Amino acid sequence: MNRVIIHVDMDAFYASVEQRDDPALRGKPVIVGADPKTGRGRGVVSAASYEARQFGVHSAQPISKAYRLCPQGIFLPVRGRRYAEVSRRIMDIFRAYTPLVETISLDEAFLDMTGTEKLLGPAKEVGRRIKGQIREQESLTASVGIGPNKLVAKIASDLEKPDGFVVVRSEDVQAFLAPLPVGKLWGIGKKTEERLADLGIRTVGELAVLSQETLERMFGRMGLVLWERAHGIDGSPVVPLHEAKSISNERTFEEDVGDPSVLQNTLLRLSEKVGYRLRKAGLVGRTVVLKVRLSDFTTFVRHATFSGPTFLGETIYAEALSLFENVNLRRQAVRLLGVGMTQLSSATAMQTDLFGEGDEKRKRVSQAVDRLKQKYGEGVIGRGTLGG
Repeated sequence: MNRVIIHVDMDAFYASVEQRDDPALRGKPVIVGADPKTGRGRGVVSAASYEARQFGVHSAQPISKAYRLCPQGIFLPVRGRRYAEVSRRIMDIFRAYTPLVETISLDEAFLDMTGTEKLLGPAKEVGRRIKGQIREQESLTASVGIGPNKLVAKIASDLEKPDGFVVVRSEDVQAFLAPLPVGKLWGIGKKTEERLADLGIRTVGELAVLSQETLERMFGRMGLVLWERAHGIDGSPVVPLHEAKSISNERTFEEDVGDPSVLQNTLLRLSEKVGYRLRKAGLVGRTVVLKVRLSDFTTFVRHATFSGPTFLGETIYAEALSLFENVNLRRQAVRLLGVGMTQLSSATAMQTDLFGEGDEKRKRVSQAVDRLKQKYGEGVIGRGTLGG
């Protein structure tokens, strides 16, 4: 049986919610991601309306650059709870058609519609109904791509944004992919794209001409992946229960920081926050991830893996600090610090004897503090700054 996958991607989701909630913003360049106090700040763009995109503003761009490109833009803070509320209602629409819904983020998901045609009708009709329900219920637009696998459906949904609708039949996959730039394929970043361009390969069709053996010789194990994707092959399933892969927290400073004590205390706060979020989610992690962005936007990411899992902020901090001390700051101040944990698993499955006696005491203290935070709010108690 041929698979039938629908990919739904909301159009400029955060910015569209803001424009819908405040009709005065409609038709204007809206940029989400600004500091709520200053209206601008030093973070990055979370979403930009299509009116803002005409000025070159896009997601993940520094807010400062977005302001230079579009000073007349309306800069708004992220309202995470509001977007999550709207997202839940949209995901409920999807689940009314199939239980096989893989949520990728608040604004996009895959739906596996394989074998549902007799009950619900052709996937093309289902896609139209979903778009209509989102428009009627939420007054928002979504772009829909339909294909024989996740790779093709995802590319299809991106082609005619906003309010796009593209269907790709199994027999048309090669013709559909051939004229597209190779950068449209998953896993092809800027470096791989540049390397392929040096070889005269700029489209998916030109990449598909190369044999699997040639690509493996040129790119190693990645060569097989490139060959499969160039031919529209993707066997990955739609996974309805998408567990968290990481928990992280970061801080962008209002002004670049060079003071070691401020940086260390920030790492401590971030580590404590990550530990709290792990415990709240009933998770433990094994790998600490440190993110450091310098004043010139150079970004370092460092990892360290524990011998056993943890959810203790002190333990996370000790390793994050060790990683930080080995980063060459090149005499620059720091713009952003981030701490995260990956390789997550359930805390309930963790045996008590994984903790040493000292860790057991810290575990009990942390859990007591958590109870206070849950009752009175996260700001009720916190660790003192380093060095008194």
